[in-house]
Amino acid sequence: MSFIEEIESIKEAALSGLGAAGDLAALEETRVKYLGTKGEFTALAKGMGAVPKEDKPAAGKALNLAKQALEAALAERKSDLELAAAAPKEATDFTLPGRRGALGRLHPLTQVTEDIVRSFRKLGFVVADGPEIEDDYHCFDALNTPADHPARDMQDTFHVGTRRDAPSREDGKHSLLRTHTSSVQIRVMQTQPPPVRIIVPGRVYRRDTPDQTHNPTFQQIEGLYVDKGVTVGDLKGTVEFVFKEVLGKDVKVRFRPHYFSYTEPSFEIDFSSALVRKMGKDWLEIAGCGMVHPQVFENVGYDPEVWTGWAFGFGIERIAMIRYGIDDIRLFYQNDLRFLNQF
Repeated sequence: MSFIEEIESIKEAALSGLGAAGDLAALEETRVKYLGTKGEFTALAKGMGAVPKEDKPAAGKALNLAKQALEAALAERKSDLELAAAAPKEATDFTLPGRRGALGRLHPLTQVTEDIVRSFRKLGFVVADGPEIEDDYHCFDALNTPADHPARDMQDTFHVGTRRDAPSREDGKHSLLRTHTSSVQIRVMQTQPPPVRIIVPGRVYRRDTPDQTHNPTFQQIEGLYVDKGVTVGDLKGTVEFVFKEVLGKDVKVRFRPHYFSYTEPSFEIDFSSALVRKMGKDWLEIAGCGMVHPQVFENVGYDPEVWTGWAFGFGIERIAMIRYGIDDIRLFYQNDLRFLNQF
């Protein structure tokens, strides 16, 4: 029997065996018998070296065609057997209604964040982002918060990798988990000339004991607007627009004088609405804001004689709690589907 005839003989036997395999286990057994490392067809291919030189082109072509035929037959039979294995073992009534898969939902904090971002985009703001592990310069120094400020105490801030009284890194800075997203404002102003119109949503961290209204990790969103001739009136108009968009048209806003090291003048923002009155209150504090302090502008290379701006920030959890009537901030972080499925 010539080499080519031997190829055809083994090919026909292999095709017959593959076609006769009744299940995937039998198919695998047949594959190993012919195409495995020590299979008959594999052994035949290894014998090509003994074929006379003048017969090798024809033998090689026949060998390749046979291998292609076997691999195609193997794939087709495997597909048929896998389909058969997946078919119901008992009679199935395909006219019955199907089982609809459960659809996921956005987390309530994500929903509120997207609504706030959507409102700011209408006013031409863009979203900025920055690192959650910050250094003390961007988180405090550049924001006119001196070293003796309470916010920089170890009891208020999570310092990473070093104590505040330990030697600093080579660059003289300490790593910490950011206490507010204002650090992103500094990073943006350091790399972008005015005008600036950004919002900065993101996670922040403070050493709070968890209770109904406090959590060590929470979501914050801040806004920054820098241009020529920006006033408190621009700030108040923006705040009113966003809160009315998110919490309803009946929202009323008032500003109270306050102190923040990075704004001057500074204000607390209170608002009133039907939702607040249902909570038994006339006004509820919701955000802090103010005109950007001239020292902050000097720290980032802006001329405070030319540029003015405002900034404000608030916790997204507070907005979500008011909007949905939630009385415990910890519910947002417990991943209880009985709670989350309501939104």
